[in-house]
Amino acid sequence: MPTTAPAFADATASDSALRRFLHGLPGVDAVGLEARAASLGTRSIKTTAKAYAIDLAISMIDLTTLEGSDTPGKVRALAAKAVHPDPTDRTTPHTAAVCVYPDMAATAVAALAGSGVKVASVATAFPAGRAALDVKLADVRDAVAAGADEIDMVIDRGAFLSGRYLKVYEEILAVKAECGRARLKVIFETGELSTYDNIRRASWLGMLAGADFIKTSTGKVGVNATPANTLLMLEAVRDFRAQTGIQIGVKPAGGIRTSKDAVKFLVLVNETAGEDWLDSHWFRFGASSLLNDLLMQRQKLSTGRYSGPDYVTVD
Repeated sequence: MPTTAPAFADATASDSALRRFLHGLPGVDAVGLEARAASLGTRSIKTTAKAYAIDLAISMIDLTTLEGSDTPGKVRALAAKAVHPDPTDRTTPHTAAVCVYPDMAATAVAALAGSGVKVASVATAFPAGRAALDVKLADVRDAVAAGADEIDMVIDRGAFLSGRYLKVYEEILAVKAECGRARLKVIFETGELSTYDNIRRASWLGMLAGADFIKTSTGKVGVNATPANTLLMLEAVRDFRAQTGIQIGVKPAGGIRTSKDAVKFLVLVNETAGEDWLDSHWFRFGASSLLNDLLMQRQKLSTGRYSGPDYVTVD
């Protein structure tokens, strides 16, 4: 029998009950959602607050390499950058995590030992998720056995879009059981879910199934994290905690490349979910190029000028 937060046990008792619950959630006012996201994005940030926001954003990055050409050397170099993003300024905070494929998790674990930087590993046949459940679970077991602190799984979008919500729910439960001590991030691939109503339903489905984080996207499709879909997910975790007392993290991923973008997302967090989420334990950026811009802006704030093009490494 499926299990979930006690407040919603009835909602997950059967396929029909779960469908009724998810389709009974309030419909999303798309115009209002996008207008609020755009409005919050216009908030001005003063210099001292900007310096704080930049350091906070750096500390929230899951520095990511998810390419077929990844090598142990590339992962070790990325790990070194995660620990000391700016080798010339040791006051720069380290990133939250390094995110890699399962076969690179052991390399990342060895490179990051004792640093405080977590190792996140994508799994469950990332990014498409087109594999049998036993294959997906083996993928998770491999990453956990290699020492990954966090698992980023993808949901079966085909099952979700065809209304087989209980299948998606039970798959998340099964993955969560394999995670052991590792925290679970559930990726919806919002660009493939078509509607804001579907994103709201996926958010609640992931939380009911025990996700520690809900995550927008893989970064492998045309539409990834946006202010609007992230705002919607922040509203979901806020409302879920209000009803259950359980706090869930949020991770927008893909397409966030500049300091200005990152600050806008932090404003969304503060104004929607609240200050409790302004911490790397509860909010992450899935990014590869964002860190470089944050470092350039950080140096500009401290020296009054931009450094040359060789100031940061090219990942």
